[in-house]
Amino acid sequence: MIQTMLTVALGGAIGASARYLTSVATMRLMGGGFPWATVFVNVAGSFFMGFLVVLFAHRGLTRHAPFVMTGILGGFTTFSAFSLDTVSLWQRGASGAAAVYVVGSVVLSIAGLFAGMAVARVVVA
Repeated sequence: MIQTMLTVALGGAIGASARYLTSVATMRLMGGGFPWATVFVNVAGSFFMGFLVVLFAHRGLTRHAPFVMTGILGGFTTFSAFSLDTVSLWQRGASGAAAVYVVGSVVLSIAGLFAGMAVARVVVA
């Protein structure tokens, strides 16, 4: 149990660091008017979650799920930041942007998961 917790913690540190670097890069490229970094990491994280769940299952690699899926992807994706971004947009009076953000993030993240699964099925076939 302790070994698994340490593995998840290490993965979380890697994922959180990748999240921070993605946020900085996205802010520099696209500016800070809209939470593009959060959208990107949630969609990318969903894609990789979908890809890896299929790949791990087909290759017998589920023992790596705590490190990769719970740790790295859990640290990388940002549902709490998504919630804060939504409320911030709403409180600034940008209710339309908040609605687009919520619907777009959810739909694109689910699409990302399906896309990841589809790509993985091609890879493992």
